[in-house]
Amino acid sequence: MRNLFRRLDGWLFALLLVLACAAIGYLGTRHAYRADWTANGRISLSAESRAVLKQLDGPVEVVSYANPQGDLRQTIAGFLQRYQAVKPDLSLRFVDPQLDPAKMRELGITVDGALILHYKGHQQRLDELSERSLTNALERLQRGNDRIVAFVTGDDERRADGQANADMGTFMSQLESRGMRAVPLNFAQVNAVPEHTDLVVLASPTVPLAPGAVKALVDYVQNGGNLLWLTEPGNDDLGLKPLAHALGVRILPGVLVDGSGTALGLHDPRMIALGSYPPQAITQGLQLTTLFPQVSALAEVARTQWEVQAFLRSGPQSWTEFKPIDNTKTSDIQFDAAAGELKGPLDFGFALSRLSPSPDKSEQRAVVIGDGDFLSNTFLGNGGNRALGERVFDWLLGDDKLVNLPPRGAPDRLLDISQGELNALSFGFLIVLPLLLLLIGGAIVWRRRRR
Repeated sequence: MRNLFRRLDGWLFALLLVLACAAIGYLGTRHAYRADWTANGRISLSAESRAVLKQLDGPVEVVSYANPQGDLRQTIAGFLQRYQAVKPDLSLRFVDPQLDPAKMRELGITVDGALILHYKGHQQRLDELSERSLTNALERLQRGNDRIVAFVTGDDERRADGQANADMGTFMSQLESRGMRAVPLNFAQVNAVPEHTDLVVLASPTVPLAPGAVKALVDYVQNGGNLLWLTEPGNDDLGLKPLAHALGVRILPGVLVDGSGTALGLHDPRMIALGSYPPQAITQGLQLTTLFPQVSALAEVARTQWEVQAFLRSGPQSWTEFKPIDNTKTSDIQFDAAAGELKGPLDFGFALSRLSPSPDKSEQRAVVIGDGDFLSNTFLGNGGNRALGERVFDWLLGDDKLVNLPPRGAPDRLLDISQGELNALSFGFLIVLPLLLLLIGGAIVWRRRRR
């Protein structure tokens, strides 16, 4: 009788196991569930992509011109499922490009699998299937028209389309993929900032600006225009004091040096490395280290209608050095309070905002940074320089939801162990673990035979 119950228990367990598997399979065909256990969710949509999708308040239609032969359509559909899981009203429709070659030439379709995204009367074409390119296209759709960013030229400023070391061509080409268009603004040809300009950038002029150019910039700010002003050590005048007065800031003399840079391997005391930032919308959630080659400290001179928030600040071992620095070690220079040098921490990045005097906008914003090299072609790739620059432009253009997006990266997958630790692991996996399994198996067999 006891053996009969044991057999019944075994058959009942097998039956319940089969029923459980069948129930899981039945539920799996009707309910989709996806889990991403990778570090930082690297195979899921990034926080940036989800933020862009949440800003799209209407349906998005994606038309794919993919050949029905092969697996391309299946690949595209599987890729877009991640976006559809966040935005259910994002639809996908396939068109066979071979059915109407003339129409394909009219649309400019030259790549098999090209996508055209439609949203509220706007469209974007996409020839590359990647999260970065698709999210950028969706961001451009959300912006509507391209944002016009006017770069002041004619006074030896950094060029927005230049490829020289000091220019910003690399950075601006990346911003153009996100719906921003850089245009030159030469006050020798115009006497005012053109209408429909979303942002004016004054990028490190090296010669004094003409009085008419300064007046045009001051008028632009007083009328509610958004401004990014990048300055440098030694450029604390250049005729721009009226502009600084309109913003309520002052560029302090000297170059900012930091004695703590040697611990980070920085041999030039003028190199300022930041790993933490004052709380402000631009730097919220930013955990990347940024590098600033030559910095001017800034100060708020008077209380105005502007709300001024510092978002870049040097460390306690920094100060404004007045003496010339040329291949000088940090140990060779000293803080001199008697000469008027100022001890850190010192601010060198201000974010300003106020109610806009223009009836077309609710808020006016400006940013003043005491360094422009960090966005130059030479230094853009250092740490989080590019990420910080993108946040500054997003904040100035009012795209707050795109500012505080945490960057994602793959974790360190290198295992650094000594030879002794490697030998111990090898011994454990090759000898100890197999012996342990044999002992456990032998104990189970011996126990069964005793019954």
